[in-house]
Amino acid sequence: MKAFVFPGQGAQFTGMGKDLYESNAKAKELFDKANEILGFDITKIMFEGSAEELKQTKVTQPAVFLHSVISAICLGDEFDAEMTAGHSLGEFSALVAAGALSFEDGLKLVSKRAMAMQKACEAAPSTMAAIIGLSDDVIEKVCAEVSSEGNIVVPANYNCPGQLVISGNIDAVNAACEKLKEAGAKRALVLPVGGAFHSPLMQPAKDELQAAIEATEFSNPRIPVYQNVDAKAHTDAAEIKQNLIAQLTAPVKWTYEVKQMMADGATDFVECGPGKALQGMILKIAKGVEGISISGIN
Repeated sequence: MKAFVFPGQGAQFTGMGKDLYESNAKAKELFDKANEILGFDITKIMFEGSAEELKQTKVTQPAVFLHSVISAICLGDEFDAEMTAGHSLGEFSALVAAGALSFEDGLKLVSKRAMAMQKACEAAPSTMAAIIGLSDDVIEKVCAEVSSEGNIVVPANYNCPGQLVISGNIDAVNAACEKLKEAGAKRALVLPVGGAFHSPLMQPAKDELQAAIEATEFSNPRIPVYQNVDAKAHTDAAEIKQNLIAQLTAPVKWTYEVKQMMADGATDFVECGPGKALQGMILKIAKGVEGISISGIN
């Protein structure tokens, strides 16, 4: 069975999508429509902007979404997925590709999400850190030990075995990093991000995005969409909405999501969008498993 997967924030690069724009009439139409919806020329920044310009919150998330979704749409009949999933932001791309959400509504929600997250970041100084080389249970235990009221750190992204990202207040993240190094982590690297994504500190963003999601029409997808909050397949529009709302303050269970997709028959994973980050994660999750094919469409 073929699974299409979609990357999240951090996969952006200068020039992303330019080849599609110049070679495919449908892609050009969708990129031009995106400029109208967003109210600024995002394609110019995607095609020609600097890395700093692409890091702007209002640009990054819509840019990755656009590159991913338009790549999938331009595949036409070659988009023959039997299941789909996306990492964090990528879940919106997966929902559009699966027919649960229109291109226009998906882009509007992603733009709303980006701005709401930016506001939440500004309200509470916070950060994230990648922990390499420790088991999930050790990291979970240290986060629980370090956290206190008003100074929290939690597991945020279960990326693959041996790689978990933690998220929270700056002091708590730093303290957790020190303890995790003492516990044997190969690396505990604070990431250059604007805030504590997928943690309770994103509650203001969740409240803002919830209203937008509830006001948006969702359909039952054509194929199962595996969601970050519970790593399970979903085909009911109402369930999908609630899981998408919960996603902002809940951890991304990517390791368990991919394992569940494999258990349900996935043998061919295709990453659709910028970069190859998910391909690397899936290789580690599926380590030792024969018959798994992993590729990308950029």
